[in-house]
Amino acid sequence: MIAHQAQQPHAAEPAPSLRARILRWAVPALGLLVLGLLLSHAHKVDWAGAWQALRRYSPWVLLAVLALATASHALYGTYDLIGRRHTGHRIERWRTWAIAVTSYAFNLNLGSLVGGVAMRARLYARAGLDEGTVAQIIGISLATNWLGYGLVAGCVFASGVLKAPSGAHLGETAFRALGVLMILLAVAYVVACIKWQGRQWRVRGRRLELPPARIALVQLGLSSANWALMGWAMYLLLGGKVSYVATLGTLLLASVAGVVTPIPAGLGVLEAVYLAVLSGAVGQGRLMGALLAYRALYYLVPLGGGLLLYLLLERHASAHPPPEGGGGAQGMGRRLSPPPPR
Repeated sequence: MIAHQAQQPHAAEPAPSLRARILRWAVPALGLLVLGLLLSHAHKVDWAGAWQALRRYSPWVLLAVLALATASHALYGTYDLIGRRHTGHRIERWRTWAIAVTSYAFNLNLGSLVGGVAMRARLYARAGLDEGTVAQIIGISLATNWLGYGLVAGCVFASGVLKAPSGAHLGETAFRALGVLMILLAVAYVVACIKWQGRQWRVRGRRLELPPARIALVQLGLSSANWALMGWAMYLLLGGKVSYVATLGTLLLASVAGVVTPIPAGLGVLEAVYLAVLSGAVGQGRLMGALLAYRALYYLVPLGGGLLLYLLLERHASAHPPPEGGGGAQGMGRRLSPPPPR
């Protein structure tokens, strides 16, 4: 989805809507719920068993998980390539992909404001893009990620394989209905792209434009594949003790809990949700060993690669500064119409 800033005269800020007031309280409440789960299970964890489980892993299993993690990070980099095509900017494809991969690694470990926003803003600015274009790229990346999440999570929740956490106070029927709703939202996005392609809306001073339907399908396909890879990595670490669908579903629950909980890298949130959902099916030592290995291979090792990519991108930016006037943003007029007169 494209967003373009339109110039408008200053106006008084409207009063927050009922939805905004509900979300303001709902997000912290969910965060407190997750923290409560973490604290209630932390003292019960078999840390000695977790260390033993880590030592028993075959090097081949760890290499396979590392390969899946690498593939997942590489796939995430294609989200910004979608933004490149949609906005029409002319930064090289490899550089666009590298910026996305670097930002993702920092995002996972340091939070979305550092990785998803600040890192992208700096690297794209060094390449010559303006703030409006960077905002569009970030928006497209976020939309891609969460559209795929909605489709995959919707299928898992609607299947009934995964039960809602007891602390969520959500019945099985409501949980499955939530899954169906998530699927319908993903389908509705594709239908909207078919019906309203090229049409623009103005929301809070920005012009929004849906991508073509084929791009929407690419977004859903890439993101769904990425979430599937993450679930597969965790499934291998659990050694098949839990079904793939249940493993993936638990990861999906933990991921959204990590987003709404204000803890860097969701530290402890992933562990708390897995302990709450799967502790009855897997021994705590084995479960914590798998989680520690997953965090090391999916979070920490890619952070080292992201740091290396960051240094290479900074060096390239110093050696190849953009032309005067922001040459990296040339071509924007091909897809974005000029703002309306004031």
